[in-house]
Amino acid sequence: MVEAVAAGALKEFLERHSVDARRIIEKNLLAAKARKAARAAKETVLRKGALEGLTLPGKLADCSSRNPEESELFIVEGDSAGGSAKQGRNRSFQAILPLKGKILNVEKSRIDKMLLNKEIRSLVVALGTAIADNFDISRLRYHKVILMTDADVDGAHIRTLLLTLFYRYFPKIIENKHLYIAQPPLYRVQKGKDIRYAYDEAMKNKVIKSWGGEGSIQRYKGLGEMNPDQLWETTMDPEKRMLKQVDVDDAVGADRLFDILMGEEVEPRKNFIQAHAMAVKNLDV
Repeated sequence: MVEAVAAGALKEFLERHSVDARRIIEKNLLAAKARKAARAAKETVLRKGALEGLTLPGKLADCSSRNPEESELFIVEGDSAGGSAKQGRNRSFQAILPLKGKILNVEKSRIDKMLLNKEIRSLVVALGTAIADNFDISRLRYHKVILMTDADVDGAHIRTLLLTLFYRYFPKIIENKHLYIAQPPLYRVQKGKDIRYAYDEAMKNKVIKSWGGEGSIQRYKGLGEMNPDQLWETTMDPEKRMLKQVDVDDAVGADRLFDILMGEEVEPRKNFIQAHAMAVKNLDV
């Protein structure tokens, strides 16, 4: 019924407003050409095997184990933190892939442009699963893929870009419970020889209170400030570390939120920020 009413009204409108009709048709044709070009570009990339023949990236410090079930890949923000992670890791089962700067926002990019990005190519090759139509979860080289970024606004942005990449192009890695987020400490609290690490403000205050209000406090600005042994002890040691497993309970809601926050349209993002501005807790000013 709706289709019948809409079709009749639309036909009448187009017949009376030829200029508008021409603009609508031109826009439709342009959108169709864009879709066709995007599809052709994707098929060309995959047909030519953009990732075939590529060896593991030189910046990847791989682990010695070849058993995916026990192997871990830490995707680390920056060469400085990557250096500390490489020195502090357990080489037998922990691999380190440092990424330089912020990766491409894949929500705004076609796959052919995405695979021209050096950092993304390195990540895809390191994972071993290929991508898009060639994706194969059985070829995943690590059953724990861990995002390890600084505990600041830039680190959160890089983590969001990486989560967008995994959500859009590697959803089965998330669905199969292979994606994690590392939780580095925010503070190092010391009183004499007693050294403790606090992962949030409340934990820091609790430690200081237990010491009667005494103790020196060091606020970590980034992973690169930690010595390799500190990074291992607080963030990488399976016996002591805190990891958050990435899960998507509401896929429809997640899809909508990624589109709003990372997509091309500015207005929905502006409205979202305005609606939630008063609820912001961690704002870097």
